Amino acid sequence: MAVDWRIQGVDLTTCTCDWGCPCQFMSLPTTGFCRAAVGFRIDKGHYGRLSLDGLAFGGLFAWPKAIHEGNGEAQPIVDVRANDAQRDAILKIMSGEDTEPGASIFNVFAATYTRVHSPMFKPITLEVDLQKRTARFDVEGVVEARIEPIRNPVTGAPFYSQIALPNGFDYEQAEVGSSHVRTMAAPINLEWQGQHGHIAKLDMTGKGVVRTRAA
Repeated sequence: MAVDWRIQGVDLTTCTCDWGCPCQFMSLPTTGFCRAAVGFRIDKGHYGRLSLDGLAFGGLFAWPKAIHEGNGEAQPIVDVRANDAQRDAILKIMSGEDTEPGASIFNVFAATYTRVHSPMFKPITLEVDLQKRTARFDVEGVVEARIEPIRNPVTGAPFYSQIALPNGFDYEQAEVGSSHVRTMAAPINLEWQGQHGHIAKLDMTGKGVVRTRAA
């Protein structure tokens, strides 16, 4: 029997696509391939009776073509503060276990990997301000990722936009920003400036995103 789980918090996603990311709209990635750094903070969560409150996790990802074409590579990263049981629970969620087929981004993406590196257990800093479209995902010695507002090229003023996906397997609504990412000592090398980033509220179970509005 699948274990009941739920995680609530924030989701920070960065990738090599142009702002808006065509992948969000069933289109091919801007560059023909995909690279991503993603972080999740669990403000409230459980896996069965096991609390996941206050923990964070994330990963580095690379696909040679569009994600759905497979041959992806993943580097899971889990909060060093998690105990053995919590680490196991988070890794199971990330690998798509105890999830209805196709119900979550973790379950869908897991089917596209051909290589998953051994998980890292590291201190994670994940800070988000949804209203200001700013976010920070740092894993010391591994990756630094930032999201900031997109800027008007003429005035320099912040330009705010959103993506709404009522049937999305990741979120219902996300705030779009501009991402800056670099990795240090990591098996997946990432580095870019001024590419896509989005920040969203995280509320997910083994049945998928918890809906707050009619699809």
